[in-house]
Amino acid sequence: ALLDAHPAVLAGAARHRAPDRLARHLDAVAAAFFDFHDAAPPLPVGDEKPSAAHRSRTALAEAAGTVLAGGLSLLGVSAPEHL
Repeated sequence: ALLDAHPAVLAGAARHRAPDRLARHLDAVAAAFFDFHDAAPPLPVGDEKPSAAHRSRTALAEAAGTVLAGGLSLLGVSAPEHL
């Protein structure tokens, strides 16, 4: 839901000239992603075979990374290459 809301949050932050809205949104996206990652790892563990769920989780991780990197860039903060 947070990734889906990103365009509207971004537009609202720009319209109101309130970069803090974007910063709070990015913080929420990062927290939700790390909670999700801990609960459902995107990569198989041990001898587990990759599944459609893993591919979906990897796509979600890429989407979260894109939102976070783009948002940080707009705020003038460089995103790390790797977490």
